Amino acid sequence: MTKRLDGKVALVTGGARGIGAAICAAFVAEGAKVAVADLLAKDAEETAAALGESAMAVAMDVTDLDSIAAGVAKVEEAFGGIDILVNNAGVFTMSTIEEITHASYRQQYDVNVGGTIFTAQAVVPGMKKRGGGCIINFSSQAGRRGEANVLLYCSTKAAVISITQSMALELAKDGIRVNAIAPGVIDTPMWDVVDGLFAKYENRPKGEKKRLVGEAVPLGYMGSPEEIAAPCVFLASEDARYVTAQTLNVDGGNWMS
Repeated sequence: MTKRLDGKVALVTGGARGIGAAICAAFVAEGAKVAVADLLAKDAEETAAALGESAMAVAMDVTDLDSIAAGVAKVEEAFGGIDILVNNAGVFTMSTIEEITHASYRQQYDVNVGGTIFTAQAVVPGMKKRGGGCIINFSSQAGRRGEANVLLYCSTKAAVISITQSMALELAKDGIRVNAIAPGVIDTPMWDVVDGLFAKYENRPKGEKKRLVGEAVPLGYMGSPEEIAAPCVFLASEDARYVTAQTLNVDGGNWMS
């Protein structure tokens, strides 16, 4: 039986844990070869090892252009090229406007915005030579509206939506589709960190914010990484061959657009 990603090579940034690891597993299950790229090199190696011969680990810092270039070159040499890029690497912080520092600003923008732009820049020449490809960027429901004490994260994820549209229009002539996914509240280890930050800034007991946001989702629960990986497979596959420049909300009904 033919699988949806047979013969494809995917590079997934932030692929070692959480949503990224679920995407890597889903891609391998659909027949792709996958490069698990992450700053956490040991975790990337463990995730790739668990996926077998169809996966490889790549140590990559998406804020470092040399690291991106070296990682992309390693994947192209090992697997022959890259057909799919998933820009999943991201960081989250909270702070009041008075607390924002230039360092915190740079961290959020260098990873969430710069990492998206410059990793795409590194893979596009190879995709053009292969006659096309697919780029999937990660925004967030936080990119759809502002939120108190989350100015930096919300603004970076709003930028990803705009980047996706501009990139898609530029690369359409080259057969490269560019879309984004905007997850809602997803039950990953990162959300435990987020919950702790909300406990600080909203004076809540730990665990309460996580429970409340799950209950507030129209479908009634926090999503799982696998529920983000499934639409990612769709966007990467030929099923989505006429879809580009879109940001798909995968959030249980939190945001309607």
